[in-house]
Amino acid sequence: MKHLVIFDLDGTLLNTIADLGNACNHALEEWGYSTHPLSAYNYMVGNGVRKLLERAEPDADSEMIDKLLTSFRAYYDRHCTDQTKPYPGITELLYDLSDRGIALAVTSNKYQSAVTKIISHYFPEIKFAAVLGESGNRPKKPDPSIVFEVLNESPCPKRDVLYVGDSGVDMETARRACLESVGVTWGFRPVSELRSAYADHIVSSPEEILRIALREI
Repeated sequence: MKHLVIFDLDGTLLNTIADLGNACNHALEEWGYSTHPLSAYNYMVGNGVRKLLERAEPDADSEMIDKLLTSFRAYYDRHCTDQTKPYPGITELLYDLSDRGIALAVTSNKYQSAVTKIISHYFPEIKFAAVLGESGNRPKKPDPSIVFEVLNESPCPKRDVLYVGDSGVDMETARRACLESVGVTWGFRPVSELRSAYADHIVSSPEEILRIALREI
Protein backbone atom coordinates (compact mmCIF):
# COMPACT_ATOMS: atom_id res chain seq x y z
CA MET A 1 0.00 0.00 0.00
CA LYS A 2 1.19 3.50 -0.80
CA HIS A 3 1.77 5.91 2.08
CA LEU A 4 1.55 9.14 0.04
CA VAL A 5 -0.33 10.12 -3.12
CA ILE A 6 0.69 13.35 -4.85
CA PHE A 7 -1.87 14.88 -7.21
CA ASP A 8 -1.60 17.43 -9.95
CA LEU A 9 -4.44 19.99 -9.70
CA ASP A 10 -5.76 21.24 -13.05
CA GLY A 11 -7.12 18.43 -15.19
CA THR A 12 -6.56 15.86 -12.45
CA LEU A 13 -8.54 16.86 -9.36
CA LEU A 14 -10.51 19.73 -10.87
CA ASN A 15 -11.82 20.70 -14.28
CA THR A 16 -10.59 24.29 -14.31
CA ILE A 17 -10.39 24.90 -18.04
CA ALA A 18 -13.39 27.22 -18.38
CA ASP A 19 -12.24 29.58 -15.63
CA LEU A 20 -8.66 29.53 -16.90
CA GLY A 21 -9.76 30.16 -20.46
CA ASN A 22 -12.13 32.94 -19.47
CA ALA A 23 -9.41 34.66 -17.45
CA CYS A 24 -6.98 34.42 -20.34
CA ASN A 25 -9.56 35.70 -22.82
CA HIS A 26 -10.35 38.60 -20.49
CA ALA A 27 -6.67 39.57 -20.36
CA LEU A 28 -6.27 39.25 -24.14
CA GLU A 29 -9.38 41.31 -24.84
CA GLU A 30 -8.36 43.98 -22.33
CA TRP A 31 -5.11 44.52 -24.22
CA GLY A 32 -6.59 44.35 -27.71
CA TYR A 33 -5.70 40.78 -28.71
CA SER A 34 -7.89 38.09 -30.23
CA THR A 35 -9.44 35.56 -27.88
CA HIS A 36 -9.59 31.76 -28.22
CA PRO A 37 -12.37 29.17 -27.89
CA LEU A 38 -12.23 27.49 -24.48
CA SER A 39 -11.46 24.13 -26.08
CA ALA A 40 -8.15 25.52 -27.37
CA TYR A 41 -6.88 26.06 -23.84
CA ASN A 42 -6.55 22.31 -23.17
CA TYR A 43 -3.26 22.48 -25.09
CA MET A 44 -2.04 25.76 -23.63
CA VAL A 45 -2.21 25.02 -19.90
CA GLY A 46 0.15 22.90 -17.82
CA ASN A 47 3.32 24.98 -17.51
CA GLY A 48 2.12 27.89 -15.41
CA VAL A 49 0.12 31.04 -16.19
CA ARG A 50 2.96 32.94 -17.84
CA LYS A 51 3.55 30.14 -20.34
CA LEU A 52 -0.21 29.95 -20.92
CA LEU A 53 -0.25 33.62 -21.89
CA GLU A 54 2.81 33.21 -24.11
CA ARG A 55 1.05 30.41 -25.95
CA ALA A 56 -2.20 32.37 -26.18
CA GLU A 57 -0.44 35.40 -27.71
CA PRO A 58 2.92 34.39 -29.25
CA ASP A 59 3.53 37.89 -30.63
CA ALA A 60 3.50 39.55 -27.20
CA ASP A 61 6.90 40.56 -25.86
CA SER A 62 8.00 40.07 -22.27
CA GLU A 63 6.73 43.46 -21.14
CA MET A 64 3.31 42.81 -22.63
CA ILE A 65 3.19 39.34 -21.07
CA ASP A 66 3.72 41.04 -17.71
CA LYS A 67 0.69 43.25 -18.38
CA LEU A 68 -1.39 40.30 -19.53
CA LEU A 69 -0.35 38.39 -16.42
CA THR A 70 -1.50 41.22 -14.17
CA SER A 71 -4.87 41.33 -15.94
CA PHE A 72 -5.20 37.55 -15.81
CA ARG A 73 -4.54 37.34 -12.08
CA ALA A 74 -6.87 40.20 -11.21
CA TYR A 75 -9.69 38.44 -13.07
CA TYR A 76 -8.87 34.86 -12.11
CA ASP A 77 -8.58 35.66 -8.42
CA ARG A 78 -12.22 36.82 -8.52
CA HIS A 79 -13.57 34.13 -10.83
CA CYS A 80 -11.50 30.97 -10.24
CA THR A 81 -14.48 29.13 -8.73
CA ASP A 82 -17.16 30.26 -11.20
CA GLN A 83 -17.23 27.10 -13.34
CA THR A 84 -14.48 24.93 -11.89
CA LYS A 85 -15.63 21.64 -10.38
CA PRO A 86 -14.13 18.37 -9.14
CA TYR A 87 -14.17 15.50 -11.59
CA PRO A 88 -16.73 12.80 -10.74
CA GLY A 89 -15.53 10.54 -7.94
CA ILE A 90 -12.53 12.68 -6.97
CA THR A 91 -13.87 13.94 -3.66
CA GLU A 92 -14.82 10.40 -2.67
CA LEU A 93 -11.36 9.17 -3.70
CA LEU A 94 -9.66 11.73 -1.47
CA TYR A 95 -11.81 10.71 1.48
CA ASP A 96 -11.16 7.01 0.81
CA LEU A 97 -7.41 7.49 0.68
CA SER A 98 -7.37 9.70 3.76
CA ASP A 99 -9.56 7.30 5.74
CA ARG A 100 -7.01 4.57 5.06
CA GLY A 101 -4.21 6.68 6.49
CA ILE A 102 -2.66 7.57 3.13
CA ALA A 103 -1.22 11.09 3.08
CA LEU A 104 -2.32 13.44 0.29
CA ALA A 105 -0.48 16.27 -1.44
CA VAL A 106 -1.08 18.65 -4.35
CA THR A 107 1.59 20.05 -6.67
CA SER A 108 0.74 22.60 -9.35
CA ASN A 109 2.43 25.01 -11.75
CA LYS A 110 -0.34 27.52 -10.98
CA TYR A 111 0.62 30.37 -8.65
CA GLN A 112 0.41 29.54 -4.96
CA SER A 113 -2.39 31.87 -3.85
CA ALA A 114 -4.78 30.49 -6.48
CA VAL A 115 -3.89 26.89 -5.61
CA THR A 116 -4.50 27.51 -1.92
CA LYS A 117 -7.83 29.25 -2.56
CA ILE A 118 -9.12 26.58 -4.93
CA ILE A 119 -8.16 23.62 -2.76
CA SER A 120 -9.68 25.18 0.37
CA HIS A 121 -12.86 26.01 -1.56
CA TYR A 122 -13.48 22.59 -3.11
CA PHE A 123 -11.98 20.28 -0.50
CA PRO A 124 -12.40 22.14 2.80
CA GLU A 125 -12.58 18.99 4.94
CA ILE A 126 -9.69 17.12 3.34
CA LYS A 127 -6.42 17.32 5.24
CA PHE A 128 -3.50 17.63 2.83
CA ALA A 129 0.08 17.07 3.91
CA ALA A 130 1.17 19.73 1.40
CA VAL A 131 -0.50 22.05 -1.12
CA LEU A 132 2.19 23.57 -3.32
CA GLY A 133 1.95 25.90 -6.29
CA GLU A 134 4.37 28.12 -8.16
CA SER A 135 6.37 30.15 -5.68
CA GLY A 136 9.18 31.68 -7.76
CA ASN A 137 11.69 29.91 -5.54
CA ARG A 138 11.88 26.69 -7.53
CA PRO A 139 11.64 25.59 -11.18
CA LYS A 140 8.24 24.54 -12.49
CA LYS A 141 7.29 20.98 -13.30
CA PRO A 142 8.53 18.81 -14.96
CA ASP A 143 11.48 19.74 -12.76
CA PRO A 144 10.97 17.49 -9.72
CA SER A 145 11.90 20.12 -7.11
CA ILE A 146 8.28 20.58 -6.06
CA VAL A 147 7.99 16.84 -5.43
CA PHE A 148 11.14 16.86 -3.35
CA GLU A 149 9.67 19.70 -1.30
CA VAL A 150 6.62 17.55 -0.59
CA LEU A 151 8.87 14.67 0.46
CA ASN A 152 10.82 16.99 2.75
CA GLU A 153 7.58 17.98 4.46
CA SER A 154 6.25 14.40 4.54
CA PRO A 155 9.24 12.03 4.50
CA CYS A 156 8.39 8.79 2.76
CA PRO A 157 10.34 6.18 0.75
CA LYS A 158 9.81 6.79 -2.94
CA ARG A 159 8.54 3.25 -3.45
CA ASP A 160 5.62 4.17 -1.19
CA VAL A 161 4.63 7.25 -3.20
CA LEU A 162 2.22 7.52 -6.14
CA TYR A 163 2.12 10.53 -8.47
CA VAL A 164 -1.13 11.26 -10.33
CA GLY A 165 -1.55 13.69 -13.22
CA ASP A 166 -3.18 14.26 -16.59
CA SER A 167 -0.32 15.34 -18.83
CA GLY A 168 3.09 14.52 -20.18
CA VAL A 169 4.48 17.22 -17.88
CA ASP A 170 3.18 15.27 -14.90
CA MET A 171 4.49 11.93 -16.12
CA GLU A 172 7.91 13.48 -16.76
CA THR A 173 7.85 15.02 -13.28
CA ALA A 174 7.19 11.62 -11.77
CA ARG A 175 9.89 9.99 -13.89
CA ARG A 176 12.49 12.58 -12.90
CA ALA A 177 11.55 12.14 -9.25
CA CYS A 178 11.71 8.33 -9.62
CA LEU A 179 8.07 7.89 -8.57
CA GLU A 180 5.42 5.49 -9.84
CA SER A 181 3.07 7.47 -12.07
CA VAL A 182 -0.62 7.35 -12.91
CA GLY A 183 -2.01 9.21 -15.91
CA VAL A 184 -5.72 10.02 -15.90
CA THR A 185 -7.78 10.08 -19.08
CA TRP A 186 -10.38 12.63 -17.95
CA GLY A 187 -8.04 15.64 -18.00
CA PHE A 188 -6.82 18.09 -20.60
CA ARG A 189 -4.47 15.88 -22.62
CA PRO A 190 -4.99 12.80 -24.82
CA VAL A 191 -4.06 9.26 -23.81
CA SER A 192 -1.40 9.26 -26.52
CA GLU A 193 0.51 11.95 -24.63
CA LEU A 194 0.42 9.89 -21.43
CA ARG A 195 1.71 6.84 -23.30
CA SER A 196 4.46 8.84 -24.98
CA ALA A 197 5.53 10.14 -21.58
CA TYR A 198 5.80 6.55 -20.24
CA ALA A 199 3.03 6.65 -17.65
CA ASP A 200 3.28 3.57 -15.44
CA HIS A 201 -0.51 3.33 -15.30
CA ILE A 202 -3.30 4.95 -17.32
CA VAL A 203 -6.71 5.03 -15.64
CA SER A 204 -10.20 6.11 -16.59
CA SER A 205 -11.77 6.32 -13.13
CA PRO A 206 -10.77 7.45 -9.62
CA GLU A 207 -11.59 3.96 -8.35
CA GLU A 208 -8.64 2.61 -10.32
CA ILE A 209 -6.33 5.04 -8.50
CA LEU A 210 -7.59 3.70 -5.18
CA ARG A 211 -6.89 0.13 -6.27
CA ILE A 212 -3.35 1.02 -7.35
CA ALA A 213 -2.69 2.89 -4.10
CA LEU A 214 -3.92 -0.05 -2.01
CA ARG A 215 -2.12 -2.71 -4.03
CA GLU A 216 0.30 -4.83 -2.11
CA ILE A 217 3.77 -4.79 -3.70
